Amino acid sequence: MTEDLFDTLWDNEPVKEPTGKPRRATAHPQMQPLAERLRPQRLDEVVGQRHLLAPGQPLRVAFDEARPHSMILWGPPGTGKTTLARLMAKAFHLPFIAISAVLSGVKEIREAVDAAQRHMNATGEPTIVFVDEVHRFSKSQQDAFLPHVESGLFIFIGATTENPSFEVNSALLSRAAVYVLESLKPEDFDILLERAIALEAPGLRFTDKARDILVNLADGDARRFLNAVELACHLALDQKIEEVDDKLLRRSLPSTLRRFDKGGENFYDLISALHKSVRGSDPNAALYWMTRMIVGGCDPLYICRRVIRMATEDIGLADPRALEIALNAAQAYERLGSPEGELAIANAVVYLAIAPKSNSIETAYNAVKSFVKKDQTRPVPLYLRNAPTKLMSELGYSHGYRYAHDEPGAFAAGEIYMPEGLEAMHWYEPRPRGLEIKIGQKLEQLDQLNREAWAKGVGRKKDRHLK
Repeated sequence: MTEDLFDTLWDNEPVKEPTGKPRRATAHPQMQPLAERLRPQRLDEVVGQRHLLAPGQPLRVAFDEARPHSMILWGPPGTGKTTLARLMAKAFHLPFIAISAVLSGVKEIREAVDAAQRHMNATGEPTIVFVDEVHRFSKSQQDAFLPHVESGLFIFIGATTENPSFEVNSALLSRAAVYVLESLKPEDFDILLERAIALEAPGLRFTDKARDILVNLADGDARRFLNAVELACHLALDQKIEEVDDKLLRRSLPSTLRRFDKGGENFYDLISALHKSVRGSDPNAALYWMTRMIVGGCDPLYICRRVIRMATEDIGLADPRALEIALNAAQAYERLGSPEGELAIANAVVYLAIAPKSNSIETAYNAVKSFVKKDQTRPVPLYLRNAPTKLMSELGYSHGYRYAHDEPGAFAAGEIYMPEGLEAMHWYEPRPRGLEIKIGQKLEQLDQLNREAWAKGVGRKKDRHLK
């Protein structure tokens, strides 16, 4: 029984079970998928996640200082959650039990407890228990881990693609650090492609166009990327071809992906057409391109992510309900699956297409970001600073701050919230469409109240020497 619980690492050395008996041999490495054969054996081989693994970053520090601890790894598929869990077991020479929340239940949890208890009795060491898709476990199943995490029997590592704030038991969550993993970037895939070629087909070349298609199809998922690369390498070797171009790549891809890329269209051509149709307020065209993608084999959740982007990028505050509907569509699809869940996506696509359009927030955000990168570092005015200590209060922190809720209309007329020298800067300009019409009117009213206050000598204008 325990032979099935304790997983192997990647150095082909046997991993000892709690009894000290080596587990049986696994499949020959060459029979494993490329993604498994390329799985990192050392932390420095992990691609991406520099915000967690660069020197001085939190997860790297835990490895360097030999401080294994319970954690939740939250991120999209193919970003290294399982790899990091396995590397922690290898780095600290601890037994590793992997449980899939999709395939397992209370029986498997009990077996893990029994195996870990035997190891603890024999060595005094904890066991790393890795639960993949932990959000699929019910609250009561998640509760089953709590006493063993608290006692130190388990070092619990959960992997999830869902927000742990909503999907993981709060008691379990409070006992684990949460690390957010990011989708891989194009430069990360360059590294993976180089490694894959060296292992699978030394000397083989990929054209830039073929590489771009692979990166687009991967959508940040290393496993998906390597699976496609492996198929392309096999086809090239079989046909004694030295260079993989976009035509060969399309022939090597699974039929669903070839269909999605039918007629030589790049993966992003169809999503671009969908996005532009929504932006152009054509619900029929938007529905057509969405259906083309789904029928062609595109992951509906990928479309959901793009629809959420459309709601924020092209509609924004002109109709804030658009983002809510887009998020609801993604959640509905996750709960219903195909084909019923696809109707929720269609609802969102049509709603977004007919909604009023505004890119004012995107424009303002990009303008502010560009300005901040070039501008000097401006201090926060003293009256806007918090004063949690006596010393800070004595230094003038928070002095003169006007609490808006105590002012007429909950607005401190004449107050200035920008750093000195930026008082006249305005980046956000509401569009005359949808809700932003009312937002624009509201801002005009507030500006008028400020002008009236300054005319009376009230507010910060006299302090800032504004004209």
